Amino acid sequence: MNINSKYKRILVKLSGEAIGKEDGRGIDDKKLEKVVTQLVELSKAGVEICVVIGAGNFWRGKYGKDYMQRTTSDYMGMLATTLNALALQDMLESKNVYTRVMTAIEMRQVAEPYIRRRAVRHLEKGRIVIFACGTGSPYFTTDSAAALRAIEMEVDVILLAKNVDGVYDKDPKTNKDAKKYEEVTYMQTISDKLGVMDATAITLCMENKIPILVFALNEDNSIVRAVSGENIGTIIRK
Repeated sequence: MNINSKYKRILVKLSGEAIGKEDGRGIDDKKLEKVVTQLVELSKAGVEICVVIGAGNFWRGKYGKDYMQRTTSDYMGMLATTLNALALQDMLESKNVYTRVMTAIEMRQVAEPYIRRRAVRHLEKGRIVIFACGTGSPYFTTDSAAALRAIEMEVDVILLAKNVDGVYDKDPKTNKDAKKYEEVTYMQTISDKLGVMDATAITLCMENKIPILVFALNEDNSIVRAVSGENIGTIIRK
């Protein structure tokens, strides 16, 4: 496929559930490969790619809520993101695309510690950079980590791949009359509590003028289509 990319540098935000099995646990190889195939295609077309990945397919804070401190639960979630990041890395490299996993919590035996200048250099060399462990601090979601890394990497857009095909005024799964937005502002996203990303992440993007494109990951070739400028999903900007 000949890609006419609208963006030079992108950050793809993936949830753990997006590559998880039907029961919500572990990694579904077929789902992972659909993502990887598109990232390979974009990388070979010259698009510089960062990925922030969650870990809901391995750990969610609610699992230990009856006995566990929030900080402990959050650190476990951060560590779990590394499992997804390493799986994504190996599948990408099996298709001859160089990658680097960089973690906000140091674990030198398995990945590089996150250093901004080094991450930028990896991107400039055409490597896909996968950011794991969120921000490295409890009480911050991987959404906030995605916004922070997007700002630091000076990306053109955050591609927020979700289970729904855009932003709605109410939950489309339970409301048949839900209205889909083609475009929405940062402030409306926060004030109307549209549930796209947490308020910290949206605010960071607003203050640094990073647009967010929300679209359905399960649609055919949706990441490539989004990067090519096709009118899919919902764009969040000023």
